[in-house]
Amino acid sequence: MNRLTQSMILVLLGGAVLRITMLSTTYLNYVKPGFRPFLVAAGAVVFVLGVVGLIQEWRGSAETEHHHDHGHAPRVAWLLTLPVFAIYLIAPPALGAFSAKSEDAPAQPVAALDAYDTLPAGKVTDMTLGEFIGRAWGDSSKSLSGRQVKLTGFAVPSVKKKDRWYVARIQIACCAADGIALKVAVLDAAMPPENTWVEVTGTWREPKSGKLPVGTVAPELDAISVTGIPQPVEPYE
Repeated sequence: MNRLTQSMILVLLGGAVLRITMLSTTYLNYVKPGFRPFLVAAGAVVFVLGVVGLIQEWRGSAETEHHHDHGHAPRVAWLLTLPVFAIYLIAPPALGAFSAKSEDAPAQPVAALDAYDTLPAGKVTDMTLGEFIGRAWGDSSKSLSGRQVKLTGFAVPSVKKKDRWYVARIQIACCAADGIALKVAVLDAAMPPENTWVEVTGTWREPKSGKLPVGTVAPELDAISVTGIPQPVEPYE
C-alpha cells in the first residue's frame, strides 16, 4: 500500500468517526456517551494526518512526475475502506433482541445492592432494568412488592416458555463489545413484534418459594400496560 492510499484511508476513517460523533448520535450504538470527546479528538487527529499525507504526496508527485512512476496501490488494499463506507452508508444498529435471546442464567447487573430507597406508594416509578433486577434479586426488604414500575426496553420472545416474553436492554460498561443482556419476564400481556421498543408498566411477581432466585432466572412482571415507543437516543443502560 503506498502513501497515497494510506492517506486516503485515514481521511475516510477520520471523517467517518467525526460524522457519527459530531453530526449525529450514531456513536451511541457503540459506546457510552462519555466517550464522545475522545472519539471526536481521535477522529480529528486521524483526519488531519490523512490530509497532511495527501498534501505531502501530491507535492512530491508534482516535483518528481517526470523522473519516475510512483506505481499503484494493490487493489486489495482498498478493501480496508469497506468498514468505513459501511459507517457512511449503513450504520450498524445498536445491539438488540438477537443478542438477548439466550435463556441461560442471566448476568447479574453491575452494582446490584442490598439496600434501596423506598419506592413511593400510589405512583408509577420509572426504573432501569438493572435497578429492577437488582431489587428483585438482592433487596432483602422486598421494596418492589406491590409497587407499580415502568420499564423501558425491547421485546424478546421466550423460547422455553409460552406464557411470557422479555423486556430487555443491553448494559455496557464501556462499549457494545462488553454488553450483557438484562431481561425481565413480562406476564399477562401480548408480545409486540420482536425487537420493538416498549414501555411496560406492571408489578413485580414475587417468587412463590419466598426466596429470591439470585442469578438463576429473570424476575417476573405482571403487566398492566405495554406501549410501543421509538428507540431511545441512548439505547444502552
